[in-house]
Amino acid sequence: MTALPAPDGSVAAPAPAAPAAGKVPPGMQYLYGSGEAAALSYQAYLGVIDTIIAKSSDRAVGQAVFSVVLAPGATLDAPKFESCDKKPLAVVLDIDETALLNLGYEADDSQRGGPYDQSRWERWEKTGAGAVAATPGMIELARVSKASGVTLVFNSNRMATNAKETEAALTGAGLGPVEHLKNLWLQGDAGTGSAKDPRRAAIAAQYCVIAMAGDQLGDFSDLFNASGLDPVARRGLAQGRAVKMLWGHGWFILPNPVYGSGLKGDLDTIFPRDKRWTDPGPTPVAPVSAPAPTPTEKK
Repeated sequence: MTALPAPDGSVAAPAPAAPAAGKVPPGMQYLYGSGEAAALSYQAYLGVIDTIIAKSSDRAVGQAVFSVVLAPGATLDAPKFESCDKKPLAVVLDIDETALLNLGYEADDSQRGGPYDQSRWERWEKTGAGAVAATPGMIELARVSKASGVTLVFNSNRMATNAKETEAALTGAGLGPVEHLKNLWLQGDAGTGSAKDPRRAAIAAQYCVIAMAGDQLGDFSDLFNASGLDPVARRGLAQGRAVKMLWGHGWFILPNPVYGSGLKGDLDTIFPRDKRWTDPGPTPVAPVSAPAPTPTEKK
């Protein structure tokens, strides 16, 4: 199994040789085939729908609504958010494995071996628009957002040079209309490289972002991908005193065990030494003696 690039530009470790024909790696079985993954997607998007209803109601009665995009100068230890004033409401979403499932690419990938190939992914962006599907819950979210006057804005590390093809993929999956630089922002549109904060800032300048959804921590802030962070530190940031209260309350994350920045760490990084266990092996069961017969009473 190969891997798509993470938001910070990294990729998972090179995959082993191609699996036997017809076999699908466990992570793909889970994400693309399981009811559990579908349920998690619905759980996230029903939460986004609840947020749309609540924030639309707040706006309708004149209550202040705040953006969920970190304000300039904010940190994960001290997050700050700005009032939206009268900006139109929007939800910002990643595309790949958040709004769309790349079924065609991953079906092909499941039968290959070797490392991630950027040129192959670019060919997918250009030609794969008809082989995607909306993530479970996205169609319902699109309907509610449209009825509520809330714009869905997509922020993706797909390439801006393939904007037309990405517009077609989203529209064909039932998530349109989509227009580049209006409600579709891609790599190359703002800032450099795969960092999403510059694009988030550009979106937040136009819209009141009331919710964000993604499958990588970088879909919420590039601070999660700061240089030098190992998996333990990154996990700690996601559970920080202030940040942990954002999950399900403006920030909504979806599962992705197939690729990305979360697939890192060796044994010592993932499993603390003070929480190790060694199987002592089976313990022989002591034989149970039959009870001694009860003497009969003499008459």
